[in-house]
Amino acid sequence: MVDQCSILFIQHDPRDGAHVDALKSLGFSVDVVEDVPLAEQLTRYHAVVVRTRDCNLPVLGMRLRAKPRFGRRVLVGLVPESCTERQRREAMHCGFDVTLTHACSSRDLAAHILRGLRPFPEYRCLLRAPNGRRKAA
Repeated sequence: MVDQCSILFIQHDPRDGAHVDALKSLGFSVDVVEDVPLAEQLTRYHAVVVRTRDCNLPVLGMRLRAKPRFGRRVLVGLVPESCTERQRREAMHCGFDVTLTHACSSRDLAAHILRGLRPFPEYRCLLRAPNGRRKAA
């Protein structure tokens, strides 16, 4: 059975939920936490989005990818505009699939998540349409 596309959104300030609300309106199931959860909790999600205030992502990327059963889940980093291209590239070399700036649109974020999930049939999921119909992602 295929379940609803779920995203774990890790951010330091849970009140800042512009991307979270938009992803929910697009049909994703989104849970927001302030810190990295245990490995057993990570296996429930198709994608993990990490929003940071600084540009120190390489250690976090390696730490998340090393978790048991993390597999080929999509790992996205949202970084401030002050991060250089080199810092973003280092994060991608250390486990992140893509790094986007905080100012990116939620549709771009959703597109990167769905593009990352597409090649892996074990992460096939459904998006809930606003009118109740299901769309395969």
